[in-house]
Amino acid sequence: MQAKRRVAIVGVTGFIGSGLPAMFVERGWQVTGVSRSGGGTVEGVGEWRVSAEFDPAGHEAVVNLAGAPIDKRWTEANKRVFHASRVGVTRALVDGICRVAEAERPRVLVNGSAVGYYGDGGDVVLDEQSPGGVGYLAGLCGEWEGAAWQARGCGVRVACLRTGVVLGAGGAAFEKLARVFKTGLGGKLGSGRQWMPWIHVSDLRRAIVRMVESGGLAGPVNGVAPNPERNADFTRKFAKALRRPAVLPVPGFALKLALGGFGEALLGGQRAVPKALVDDGFEFRYPRLEDALRDLVSGD
Repeated sequence: MQAKRRVAIVGVTGFIGSGLPAMFVERGWQVTGVSRSGGGTVEGVGEWRVSAEFDPAGHEAVVNLAGAPIDKRWTEANKRVFHASRVGVTRALVDGICRVAEAERPRVLVNGSAVGYYGDGGDVVLDEQSPGGVGYLAGLCGEWEGAAWQARGCGVRVACLRTGVVLGAGGAAFEKLARVFKTGLGGKLGSGRQWMPWIHVSDLRRAIVRMVESGGLAGPVNGVAPNPERNADFTRKFAKALRRPAVLPVPGFALKLALGGFGEALLGGQRAVPKALVDDGFEFRYPRLEDALRDLVSGD
């Protein structure tokens, strides 16, 4: 009998990562969960490792989804945490991968990133070949991806997943928005004209599996649905799905005052599209926001 392929998932206890092991197991993979405590209760994980001591030898693939939540004020202290949990973790992981003997070295690294890489793109359609933007978040994503690209020097196929707003039950974005709209206080942010790239968490997890298994996916990969929405349309459709009004816009100055740099980032956007995934033949189950919201609200 052929030995099962092994994949290690860093950040497996997080919102996105916790749903991945079962998907991999279903496709014949053996899953190693990597967490700070070296344990957890995630369906599909066959073995646990402590992140600080993780040895990637013997794993065909590594998925790195580590990263502290960034939806808070961008104080200098928080920026240090953002950097360490993304760039620092990725550098250490790549160093570990490159130290492994070639015969035991992982063949692919799927590493987290975000559409913030593009900065505020205005109305320009952004695919994976679009240039990086300016600003704090664009710089952080660029450095994050730069740390991952170093694994290519060791013969590893690297794919960086640039995610947008991830919608799913239990996820911060969906739950926070749902709470606000259920109170009748929801509304557009600023002018509402900024683009919001989004994706259903099920499609994102399936895309990660595809990135591991498909040799055609290397380099940046936009982890977004094919149809981004302007913020005003996004909030209107979200409110409609919950049968609530969306009549109380949040002024831009209030966002900046409350959330600082993060609030300012919310007033910009990215009209990002998943060209790499579509070109590779990936099929989205939830290509339209209405489809995603119908699924998520029906399970509420």
